[in-house]
Amino acid sequence: MTEDQRFMSRCIALAQLGAGTTSPNPMVGAVIVYEGKILGEGYTSPYGGAHAEVNAVEAVKTNYGDGQANELLKQSTVYVSLEPCAHYGKTPPCADMLVRHGVRRVVVGCEDPFAKVNGLGIAKLRDAGIDVEVGVLEEECRFVNRRFFTRIGQHRPYVILKWAETKDGYFAPIGDRQAWISNRASRQLSHKWRSEEDAIMVGAATALIDDPMLNNRLWSGKSPKRVLIDRNLAVPKTARLLMDDSTDLIIFNEEKAAWDGHLKYIALENYDLYLPHNILYQLYLMDVQSLIIEGGGKTLNRFIEAGLWDEARVFVGECVWGEGIAAPRMEGAVGEEIAVASDRLKLYYKASS
Repeated sequence: MTEDQRFMSRCIALAQLGAGTTSPNPMVGAVIVYEGKILGEGYTSPYGGAHAEVNAVEAVKTNYGDGQANELLKQSTVYVSLEPCAHYGKTPPCADMLVRHGVRRVVVGCEDPFAKVNGLGIAKLRDAGIDVEVGVLEEECRFVNRRFFTRIGQHRPYVILKWAETKDGYFAPIGDRQAWISNRASRQLSHKWRSEEDAIMVGAATALIDDPMLNNRLWSGKSPKRVLIDRNLAVPKTARLLMDDSTDLIIFNEEKAAWDGHLKYIALENYDLYLPHNILYQLYLMDVQSLIIEGGGKTLNRFIEAGLWDEARVFVGECVWGEGIAAPRMEGAVGEEIAVASDRLKLYYKASS
């Protein structure tokens, strides 16, 4: 691993510390280095706050004082996992800030596809005489921001499918009853994922049988927005999903369009026509950058058949049922398999089209 790769790897690790807080902005990490030593580092603050580059520069000033920091910055290399922004948004352009400090060199992991950046930040740096290198650990940097890249490039949220299945391939018992498959460690990990994504969705059958809350109770951090597919509004207002007002509940249906406190009813015309596409587009318009789909089988299979998924996270428990409702089947290789206590976690990634 080269020195540039080593420091970019640190940027990637820092970027991931912003999971669940930066959306719809990307997660970015920045490291400032002088003669092989890290002077300061930072990552993107929660949405609306300072970007990674600003936090890294402020860390240098904290560590060395303004006077010495300004001199050190002129001789330093700034590593950043995503191209510095070039436009005024919630904060001023980071590219302008780096130019103002006269940094010697900037190493960029990958370009920003957002139209108001998309090479303009790099151009600003080069026009100011700063040495810029682009594409160090590019694939890894793009993967960290796969949600952001999907939203910008495909105008929809990044879709994560999630379920648990038995060793013999069943994920729900026959009949209207609930049965646990995964262990407590897997359930806690599922709640960690909830804290990292914008929204979580189930269909009406799952809401009626399981009576879930879909909030984050077993991990620190925020709860996601909840989304319910309920064509005929069959889920009663006494269901925990509707009663819990800690986050918004978006209800896709064909009967009612209204905002009632935390309940957001969205009526879809031609309900059965391109339902997954229409749901994802509506969520995109609401700045939802990522979505976990937790069931049930009909909902999961709808998105699989439409090709509207990006990764699947499947817990395989130790139990064997012999009968039940078959779990969805994924086309494509398992990207990774991990032990979670007694469970196995299979991770699938959809091949790029």
